[in-house]
Amino acid sequence: MNESQVLEKIVSTLPAVNCCHSRTSALYDLLRIVARKEVERLFSDRKNRKKTFKPFGELVFPYHKMGAVDSLNLFDLDELIIFSFYWLNRKKYRRVVDIGANIGLHSIMLDKCGYNVRCYEPDPQTFTILQRNLKLNKCAKVKPFNEAVSSKEGKLEFIRVCGNITGSQRAGYKENPYGKLERFPVRVEAIKPIIEWADLIKLDAEGHEKEIILATNRKQWLGTDAFIEVESSKNATAVYAHFKKLRLNLFSQKLNWQRVKSVKDIPISYKQGSLFVTGRDRMPWE
Repeated sequence: MNESQVLEKIVSTLPAVNCCHSRTSALYDLLRIVARKEVERLFSDRKNRKKTFKPFGELVFPYHKMGAVDSLNLFDLDELIIFSFYWLNRKKYRRVVDIGANIGLHSIMLDKCGYNVRCYEPDPQTFTILQRNLKLNKCAKVKPFNEAVSSKEGKLEFIRVCGNITGSQRAGYKENPYGKLERFPVRVEAIKPIIEWADLIKLDAEGHEKEIILATNRKQWLGTDAFIEVESSKNATAVYAHFKKLRLNLFSQKLNWQRVKSVKDIPISYKQGSLFVTGRDRMPWE
């Protein structure tokens, strides 16, 4: 059984160095390089081998190609930062929703932290892999849904980006999708019952985050925090205005998790990291 003390040290150190989580930080760059080499060593084969990934325990996550990216990218440093937050705050939250679950790594890590999890992945091909990964890791506390999430329930057209399935999306919410595309209908769950159940949300909706967020109100957010990936400056403007109206606090990875003071502080792509939303006065990194 392979074990990684390197990843354990990185995950345990990340909360203490949250002032260096911006991608422009020299420490971020160093940790990114070191983590990538260790992830390649551990998770580059397709066999269902158990790897020890402390503090989370044993992890089975066989290699999977997803077009231009692969399952190794799901362990990028931005994800390890969020994983470290999950572990640090495992006594503060109980119910977590993973919107845009892909092949399930976030949901698996959440299960290993002891959370009750509901995860949503609309692509049926990706969902099949997600289910397999949940089974391999015996994730008894994860309830998966082969659905998208939006402002209201129903059906919508989904676009599978064959060259990069992590970029698959609802039709009409990203300009000029690239490469070979496949279109098909998917079921949709409304955000209202989801946010009312959860006390923490991970939202990666590939450009659809604006419609989801604008369907929420202040009362729903008072007991719920969220990590959100914002996909464009247009979405950032709408998201910032909505949360300002709701009098919620925003903390930006782009600013090393300092409080957002203007729309310019909002990350506008995954390359700038995540946005954290909360009714608290500060982000819980202690």
